[in-house]
Amino acid sequence: MMKLSLATILLCLVGTAVAAEDDLPIPAEEFVYCTTCHGVQLMGNAILEAPRLSGMDAWYVEQQMQSFKMRWRGTHQSDLAGMDMQPMAAALTDRQISDAAKFVSTTRSASPTTTISGDVKKGKTIYNSCGVCHGQSGEGNEALRGPQLNVTDDWYLVTQLTNYMNGSRGNHPDDTYGRQMRGYAQILNDDDAIADVVSYISTLNDK
Repeated sequence: MMKLSLATILLCLVGTAVAAEDDLPIPAEEFVYCTTCHGVQLMGNAILEAPRLSGMDAWYVEQQMQSFKMRWRGTHQSDLAGMDMQPMAAALTDRQISDAAKFVSTTRSASPTTTISGDVKKGKTIYNSCGVCHGQSGEGNEALRGPQLNVTDDWYLVTQLTNYMNGSRGNHPDDTYGRQMRGYAQILNDDDAIADVVSYISTLNDK
């Protein structure tokens, strides 16, 4: 079986430019190809359905890449973007996944732009339950395995909440945290509720 280099594999992990700043990390050669899908400084590319990864906690990035590698994510026919990511992660060693996650956590880019319109007031009420694991400001909680939400594209949050709702994510019997999240997602009983809570989360981006 042919082994892909880390540079080639990460080609599809992260495409638009970000203003140069002296304190922004310059990716090593093995990580520079991440920007092809996810953008310079991993700022995201909605056209490719590649989410913003910039500044995400390394522990969560590593956890999710392992989830793809173990086929807990990215195998459902409704999750086309996940299906693209799954073989990329599967070809990485655990060390490569750890190194890639650490690189992701060092990147910086502008806060995500708002693309979803919902009722922020209703969304705040819904988010009270979410904040138990994800933090009241969306800052995340590693102990509870609740990732940051205040660094994430709103369109991606809508996609993933929908995936949890329809069972294309969080359905594998070994995916403990995914199954837990899928259960919580059931409080979002329609598309309007998803738009509302995501619209509220978008107000946390600068906190």
